[in-house]
Amino acid sequence: MPNTPSWIKTALDERRQQALLRQTVTLDGPQTPTARFNGSTYTSFCSNDYLGLANHPDLIRAVQASAEQYGVGGGASHLVCGHLAPHQALEDALADWLGYERVMLFSTGYMANLGVISALAAKSRPVVQDKLNHASLIDGSVLAQSPLRRYLHGDVSSARRLLQKIATPGLLVTDGVFSMDGDLAPLASLAALAQEEDWLFMVDDAHGLGCLGNNGRGSLSLESLDSHSVPVLVGTFGKAFGTSGAFVATSNEIADYLTQFARPYIYTTSMSPAIAGATLAALRLIRSDEGEERRAILASHIRYFRQRMAELPVLLMSSDTAIQPIIIGDSDKALRASEALKALGVWCTAIRPPTVPIGSARLRITLSASHSKEDVVLLCDSLESVLVVKAKCE
Repeated sequence: MPNTPSWIKTALDERRQQALLRQTVTLDGPQTPTARFNGSTYTSFCSNDYLGLANHPDLIRAVQASAEQYGVGGGASHLVCGHLAPHQALEDALADWLGYERVMLFSTGYMANLGVISALAAKSRPVVQDKLNHASLIDGSVLAQSPLRRYLHGDVSSARRLLQKIATPGLLVTDGVFSMDGDLAPLASLAALAQEEDWLFMVDDAHGLGCLGNNGRGSLSLESLDSHSVPVLVGTFGKAFGTSGAFVATSNEIADYLTQFARPYIYTTSMSPAIAGATLAALRLIRSDEGEERRAILASHIRYFRQRMAELPVLLMSSDTAIQPIIIGDSDKALRASEALKALGVWCTAIRPPTVPIGSARLRITLSASHSKEDVVLLCDSLESVLVVKAKCE
């Protein structure tokens, strides 16, 4: 084995000392609330499978049927010979659901944001983003070598000040639901600001689509926004859809532009046609009565959880979404709380800097329609034991 450079060892040692070292754990089984990690069984509360579709029999049948007809691999990029019938069917169905002229598929959400922002921004076209936007949105600006400014989280006045200081209009970008805090962006106000200042408005609604709004149409639906208000909408399939991949919904002209200049779209093999078939099945479920029932179950779990936590001396962030973060603060304490929950049969990962700001390490609890009421009661009882009873004894 070659010698490891000293700077790599130093960086790893620093992460260990700061209780920030990340490590992979292996899930031995499907993405369900009852999960096996390292040979032990837990009730999991850290998956983004918000509607519980990742192991749904309709999706399993759809991926099998699509694989039998179209194979497993896309074989090439969309622009060569990798755009198969399941891809087109999924794009058309998404466009119809969301009310956009065109939809383009990407292999991952990260690639979608890199591709869209790096194409629409440039050294001469600035980007203004929410301070807590996902890393992929920030990295898209970096890839474009665009002037990047970040406004105070959720603060429209702060965004307005930045836009009015910049002579050249560019791209205004926000998450719809913020992945680590679970709160909603003020989309209607930001959309109005973008129109007033002639900036192009882009929303990444990875954590809202499927779960929120009329027919599961996400954060935009909550504020009655449409394709005119939000010209560029990014969504992912790895959350409520229960599959993988991503898309951008936009106008015909912007889609044509992205087809020419979005390098992660142009130079990447298309998503598996089998996954596209499964995702289309997921969309049908999301739009169906079963989808409404699953959203109602998820909303019920959220209400119960917040009611129980309100009775405890814990710092629960303000969120009405499936993401329910409890702030611990210190990274080492957050890790200890996570381990104590595991001892009670609850799997909940501690989220630490740099994913979240320094001093805001947390238990990022995520709820799913696939959880039972008994699962959520177990979670609340375990949190009370670890964060209140056990804390008093230390």
